[in-house]
Amino acid sequence: MAQNIQLLLIIFTRIFAMLSIAPLLSSQAIPGVARVALGLFAAIMVFPWVFDAGYPMPGTGVQYMFLLIGEALIGISLGFSLTVIYAAFLVAGQYFSFQMGFGASQVYDPMAQVQIPLMGQFLNMIAMFVFIISNGFQKLFLIGILRSFQVMRAIDIINSRDELITLILNSLTELFRQALIISFPILGTLMLVSVAMGLLAKAAPQMNLLMLGFPLKIGIAFLMITITMPLLMEAFARIIDASFLEIMRYLADVERGGTV
Repeated sequence: MAQNIQLLLIIFTRIFAMLSIAPLLSSQAIPGVARVALGLFAAIMVFPWVFDAGYPMPGTGVQYMFLLIGEALIGISLGFSLTVIYAAFLVAGQYFSFQMGFGASQVYDPMAQVQIPLMGQFLNMIAMFVFIISNGFQKLFLIGILRSFQVMRAIDIINSRDELITLILNSLTELFRQALIISFPILGTLMLVSVAMGLLAKAAPQMNLLMLGFPLKIGIAFLMITITMPLLMEAFARIIDASFLEIMRYLADVERGGTV
């Protein structure tokens, strides 16, 4: 009985660490009690698979503490890789917020507890709905929890440190690449508008382009967002799926490395 409770605590540690970092579930708007209850429920569901597969228990309390720390690091690393990719939507909005005249507009993000650009918050909300409708939570629990317990244990984080570093670096690279891809249609259009206004200023210096430029850029930017919104939602779903595929590739590398 005592070993079952210890194993359940090990499972809960990894799950709770991942839920504390993963997108949406890490929001401060979600009560801590609800997050703990969700983590405990998921741990109870996963417990039979982990118990049947066999999980070697340490012999001393110090080893058990280090084991819990290792499990927490696994959960943090998996949740962080998802969060970094999810931040691409905020960065994409920041790229063209200044160009469209919203550079000084900052809103409070209750999930990240920071001030972010207005358009970044807008894209973040769209991405949140895409994450929900694209079965993001199901993939999070099936891949991030069940699959990770099938192929990886706390001791494996030392043996697979190269793969873990590669996962983090790839996530950071994808952050800026995907953010640029998402923002390029609006950003490129606004740059063309700026060039056209510069040529117009040379042709007709008497026009007050400062007063004309702000509403024109804002209107064109919102028009481009409306036109490209179906394509943006497809891009959001593709980016979210790519983040889970990156985690699956990392777990597959760990499994091929013979660490389990």
